[in-house]
Amino acid sequence: MKLLALETATEACSAALWVDGRVLARYVHAPRLQTELLLPMVDELLAEAGISLQALDAIAYSRGPGAFTGVRIAAAMAQGLAFGVGLPVLPLSSLQTLAQGAYRQFGAGRVLALFDARMDEVYVGAYGIGEHELMQPLAPERLGPPASVPLPEGAFFAAGNGLAYREVLAARCTITGAEPGLFPQAEDLLALAVPAFLAGQGLAPELALPVYLRDEVWQKLPGK
Repeated sequence: MKLLALETATEACSAALWVDGRVLARYVHAPRLQTELLLPMVDELLAEAGISLQALDAIAYSRGPGAFTGVRIAAAMAQGLAFGVGLPVLPLSSLQTLAQGAYRQFGAGRVLALFDARMDEVYVGAYGIGEHELMQPLAPERLGPPASVPLPEGAFFAAGNGLAYREVLAARCTITGAEPGLFPQAEDLLALAVPAFLAGQGLAPELALPVYLRDEVWQKLPGK
């Protein structure tokens, strides 16, 4: 099985390749440079693995939520590459990907994944480690002001740049540890993508769409 994963939902840019259990990855924290960096990363990974795009079984991408431009980049790239060679796509949550990274890097079994959504709001996802060491959602992903967005009960390791609102959030839930500098990475997206592909969750390329949670975001862009 050969899968490609693309992640650009926040300030970071990453791509990763699964080749029969072997993982190759590229990651860089590069705000506003994802468009320039992502395709060269993909080319490097394919060259390192010695395979072509046509040899892949599917392309996974981080479907959001996250930065408006960022989630569009990964979705558009996945769609374009998949269309070109007739592959299915696997859309996966950027918040869940962040939680999976918190487990990989810090051993956190319960994670509150937080993105700064701007406009004094945060994206929130709560996850707990489940079967096969994969993060599973404990509650629906939410968007809202840090003082009122619904939060789950219990203690959590918190990760992501939404920790800019840590004091407000900590007054409403138990935070046992925190890493504001952690961003979702394609390597962790792969961990989620492999079982999704085996479960037959691949979609047609035209369904490679971003998820914003904020439906009216396009109305707030310059020129709208």
